[in-house]
Amino acid sequence: MKATLEFDLNDVENDERSQFEDAMNGHKWKFAMWELNQWLRSKTKYAPDDMPEEAYKAFEQCRDQLFQVLSDQSLNLD
Repeated sequence: MKATLEFDLNDVENDERSQFEDAMNGHKWKFAMWELNQWLRSKTKYAPDDMPEEAYKAFEQCRDQLFQVLSDQSLNLD
């Protein structure tokens, strides 16, 4: 199976350059979100005993929100 994306980068009136860059950088976006998830995960998994409960819950909420946003866009980090 093959897929082809086509962008007309010479069409000044319908500038598709940003869409082209988004398509080309998709793997970078995924890696960035994966890194953010790993950072948030480490903040809760290896939380020091003196971490305030509010901070711990904030990290959990951020990670939950990250997964909700990804899910809403039918994306995953697998």
